[in-house]
Amino acid sequence: MKPLSSILKTFPATKVIDSTIDYSKYISLDLSVANQELVENPSEISADFEEFIANYLKKNNAKVAFGGYIEGRNIYQRSPIFRNGQYPERNIHIGLDLWIEAGTPVLAALDGKIHSFKNNVGLGDYGPTIILEHEIENQKFYTLYGHLSLESIEEISVGQFFKKGEYLASIGNSEVNGDYAPHLHFQIIKNIEDYWGDYPGVCNTNDLNFYIENCPDPNLLLKIT
Repeated sequence: MKPLSSILKTFPATKVIDSTIDYSKYISLDLSVANQELVENPSEISADFEEFIANYLKKNNAKVAFGGYIEGRNIYQRSPIFRNGQYPERNIHIGLDLWIEAGTPVLAALDGKIHSFKNNVGLGDYGPTIILEHEIENQKFYTLYGHLSLESIEEISVGQFFKKGEYLASIGNSEVNGDYAPHLHFQIIKNIEDYWGDYPGVCNTNDLNFYIENCPDPNLLLKIT
């Protein structure tokens, strides 16, 4: 069977937010532990972080900031869901983030049906989340869309079909998205196991090899760079 990563490479570039925004208006954003500005001035509340993102976009004449796949971050330290005392700290991001204003349309990455959806409430969690199921070359896999608006999950149903590029949802604000600056967390998942409306988007170093294999780089599909 052909590896999923090889299949994704053959697809034309796919957009998962507002299709009218050209990739020339995207700018990469480093939120890793190597970003000294964040280390020296950590954003403890979403309003501070939202201002940081807005200033970064303005300075770079960009509309979307993106990045974060396999990125070690300090921003999760404020939430207990990433540092449960029974387990090692989770601080490596395993999806791709697209930072843009709340209300921005979110699009289906590929033809697929709704596998599940859920409002994952709590500081640092996804908030409203939709997972689509896809089947290509006899392989099932999934795409996860996290940090959505509440309206995004109000009138949908499991099994509902969406075409590639079709409007799926909209990006939520800090009040519903886990207290982050508005953004889309986009993730590809090969084996979703028994998860429903949720799947880890951050992992510990001990589990990194597993998640790199099970969650291929979303840029293989998006082709931003």
